[in-house]
Amino acid sequence: MTLLPMQWIPVARDAEVGPRPVAVDAGGTPLVVLRPVADGPPVVFADRCPHRLVPLSAASGVDGRLRCAYHGWEFDGSGACVALPSQDGHVPPRADLPLGPRVRVSDGTVYISADDLAATAADPADLLTNEHPGLRRAWHPVALGSELPCRVTLLGDEYDVHTGDDGILHVTPEPFAVTERWGLIWVAPEEPLTELFPDADGDDAAYVGAWLPPVRTPASAGVVADNFLDVAHFPFVHARTFGAAEEKLVPRYDISVEPDGCRSVQDQWFDNPEDPGVAAGLRPLKQRRRATYVYRAPFQLLLRLEELDAGAVKTILFFAQPETLTSTRIYTKMLLHGIGGVPDPSAEVVRREVAFEEAVLAEDLALQQAMRLPGLPLRLRDELHVRADLLGVTLRRTLAAFVGFAP
Repeated sequence: MTLLPMQWIPVARDAEVGPRPVAVDAGGTPLVVLRPVADGPPVVFADRCPHRLVPLSAASGVDGRLRCAYHGWEFDGSGACVALPSQDGHVPPRADLPLGPRVRVSDGTVYISADDLAATAADPADLLTNEHPGLRRAWHPVALGSELPCRVTLLGDEYDVHTGDDGILHVTPEPFAVTERWGLIWVAPEEPLTELFPDADGDDAAYVGAWLPPVRTPASAGVVADNFLDVAHFPFVHARTFGAAEEKLVPRYDISVEPDGCRSVQDQWFDNPEDPGVAAGLRPLKQRRRATYVYRAPFQLLLRLEELDAGAVKTILFFAQPETLTSTRIYTKMLLHGIGGVPDPSAEVVRREVAFEEAVLAEDLALQQAMRLPGLPLRLRDELHVRADLLGVTLRRTLAAFVGFAP
């Protein structure tokens, strides 16, 4: 459609606009239209939250406010950010939604002014996609050992992977290197800049382990890694599994920057009704937990959850395979010790833990289905970062250095 000066573009039927945001498109610009107050005028905004650029069409309407589905940021009818749950105090001015286009209603139809579309935020240009050439100098997971022989896709290229009669892994076309670790096949198309991290080795050898079935998401591997490291989305994305009991306010935490990665150790309080010692009156319901996040570029991640009072440990290995621009394969392994009060959990306990983790991952995948950007923004000013985002900021800086992006 050619947009003429002062042209008014129809975007929705007025009778269909309510408190829940509706995705619309005007000349290729994604927008949301909603009516914050019953019987009030409709408003239109760019279809993205300024925080992590998640579409606001996935948001909910709550008491005249627009609540982002990812981190629960809330915006009033003017676009002002009126709630930022992860932190107390000052809300940054950039947290407000950009001014939307002028709106008018005529003959039961909602129109917006074409002249105002130029001011609507455009997509960031500097994205780390699944086919960025800088990712070729890295180790990437391509298949579980139990899936061989198979044909896989990595960074837009296809490979055949099998074990020969000599017991050696073979990959065609031949990459720089191939190896097996933790029951997973890894391929480095070119000489890798960093090795696989060793943090999981001890738990993998000593604990009871189980793989989740691999899953795919249309989100890029960078976005998937950022989601895993994000500590502020639990109460909102994971409300049906464990998030309802999580505090919305994220305390300050520290990060240790390491070569091509980082780690963060965070001590927390949590309710532990699964601890047999609680039922026996040996320990209180509220207990201490230590969460250790480990990241190694580009997409190797680990979360170790230690119940400091009950003694149980749950380690989650999490790896992302960048297949194509619109496909990432995710591998998750659970390593368990002391769950249920015994050193080696039973098969039934392992099955239950795996099923629960699958449900948690499904909640993340559901949100990722709504995301539109084909990659992770590397230029920090393209998103709005707050205190709780320290791990995500470190991830972006690490990846930018890894692929040679100059801000």
